[in-house]
Amino acid sequence: MKTLIIAAFTGVIAGLLGALCGVGGGIVMVPAFVTVLGFEQKKAVATSFNTSLRKEPGLIDWRVVALAAVAAALAAWFGTDLMHKLSNQYLTRIFGVVLLVFGIKMLLSK
Repeated sequence: MKTLIIAAFTGVIAGLLGALCGVGGGIVMVPAFVTVLGFEQKKAVATSFNTSLRKEPGLIDWRVVALAAVAAALAAWFGTDLMHKLSNQYLTRIFGVVLLVFGIKMLLSK
């Protein structure tokens, strides 16, 4: 149950950041799946829905995919309104912070 809640929350964050910054799966979901859910890197990438389906279909956690996708779609729908209200400068800063935070997190993870 905890995994599904985290998957939904990750989807919401990915959807909002997708709407605000044009980023999502690779920048939000992969680090979250690795650091919070404890997925191995390869499984995290596959579950964020890369083209791994045809080579190693067992890597994908379909429950996580479904919840994260639905949550991301809903958050992106509402996040688009927020994006239109924010200035270009503010959106650029959000994007920069997202890249830094997730980049540092990935560099410092085991």
